[in-house]
Amino acid sequence: MRLAVLLALWPAMASAETPLTAQEFQAHVTGRTITYRQFDSIFGIEEYLPDRKVRWSTMPGECQYGSWYPRGADICFVYGSDPTPACWTFWLRGGALVALSVDAAPGEELFEVASDDTPLPCPGPEVGV
Repeated sequence: MRLAVLLALWPAMASAETPLTAQEFQAHVTGRTITYRQFDSIFGIEEYLPDRKVRWSTMPGECQYGSWYPRGADICFVYGSDPTPACWTFWLRGGALVALSVDAAPGEELFEVASDDTPLPCPGPEVGV
């Protein structure tokens, strides 16, 4: 019975967490390469560079270059291939990032599963073109 109650309260508990500010997010990610998991699979890896620049990869050797900026309590990302912002709410749980897209429902969060200072192996923009 207690498990059922906890599961029912989970969305409310997740939304009650305090989102990271842009400054807190920047302090946690800058200079780091973070691997995210969603459900039971790796969702992708993002390298957070100085000046709010990022490199995002969902497959080895395939990277998107972009940047992030704050919008209210959210952190929005834009990538060169698509100017439409993808906005997320981030918070820390046990020292690791948890992220929920503004377009997703509770239960669809991304979880930081690894973080280090190793750069993503990305070719430069338009290499070989």
